[in-house]
Amino acid sequence: MSDTLSILSRLTDWQNMLDVGLGTLFFFLLLRLFRGTQGVQLLRGLLVIGLVIIVITRTVELTAFSWLLSNSSIAILVAIPVIFQPELRRALDRVGRGMPFLNRRADGAITQEVISDIVRACAQLADNRHGALIILEGVTGLREYIDRGVSVDGEVTAEMLLTIFFPNTPLHDGAVIIRDSHIAAAGCVLPLTSRDTLDSQLGTRHRAAIGVTEQSDALSIVVSEETGTISVARNGRIVRRLDDNRLRRILTDFFDPRNQPSVDAVESVFHAE
Repeated sequence: MSDTLSILSRLTDWQNMLDVGLGTLFFFLLLRLFRGTQGVQLLRGLLVIGLVIIVITRTVELTAFSWLLSNSSIAILVAIPVIFQPELRRALDRVGRGMPFLNRRADGAITQEVISDIVRACAQLADNRHGALIILEGVTGLREYIDRGVSVDGEVTAEMLLTIFFPNTPLHDGAVIIRDSHIAAAGCVLPLTSRDTLDSQLGTRHRAAIGVTEQSDALSIVVSEETGTISVARNGRIVRRLDDNRLRRILTDFFDPRNQPSVDAVESVFHAE
């Protein structure tokens, strides 16, 4: 109790108040960056356990337990980045995307032509019930997935996309990654989302579409082989049963340089669902 009163008495100094405010802001931003991820529950658990340990060690004289904690601190600091690796990567990626002067901007010279070809290809794929997965690279680079696929480096045309995703062709099962209005690679293998709250009807393509958007700011387009519906994934969320007009509007917002790297107008479509 005396320790608490001592701490409160020091808050009259503006430097101490600033110290407490920055500490509070740090934990608030940390929870905000981890919000919507599986790591947020682990982070909350660690904070609760940490507070309990601090209270116990300050109120009760536990020599052996205190010695164990002091000698385990290094191991704990090493383990935290390993446990939260996906969440830390996503958080740092968000911070990096918030610096416009460091980010690459896509070439929008043939944007409307690219959009029209993508929409036309998706519409035909949906009508023919041909499954497809198309990834549009944002500010975050997807080089690690491009290198694992088959290099194409060709212009985006509806005919090219229809050929790649034609059933039983060598590349139809993988993803096509579009970078700077060009098809960078096809047959790419993407990480699957680990979320277990998704609709059971969503297959591997949909889980891969969500997975890559959880780790980057890319936009994923999925054409279902079973139902012929068109879906779009962004920031770990997915919107299904899109028509040609809605798909065109989403792509137009995504390619608009004014929407990058700030919060895209695409987000309004997902919040509306």
